[in-house]
Amino acid sequence: MRLYAAVKVLLTAIVIVAVSEIAKRLSVFGALIAPLPLTSLLAIVWLYLDTGDTAKVSNLTSDILWLLIPSLLFFIALPILLRNGVHFWVSLLISCLVTAAGYGATTWMIGRR
Repeated sequence: MRLYAAVKVLLTAIVIVAVSEIAKRLSVFGALIAPLPLTSLLAIVWLYLDTGDTAKVSNLTSDILWLLIPSLLFFIALPILLRNGVHFWVSLLISCLVTAAGYGATTWMIGRR
């Protein structure tokens, strides 16, 4: 079981490192790879392999869809802040806070349906 967990961590890390390394050379290709649902695909595969439960996979994918929408706030806020001269770390923090607020609002709205 430890080997399985190590393989999961290694494959997931490879995807993240690959995106950052590609983005160093050609940001457009890094940007092309990053929004692919690689993390979601890995999580879906790991969940199915761990549980064999398609209902859990279905619930996860539905939740990912709903939470994808507020995650876009990060990619709107960060470039706007950076282009307006806000320091990188401050921009990153503000963008994360805006995104967290979006997640909070979305989960609140989902809970009300």
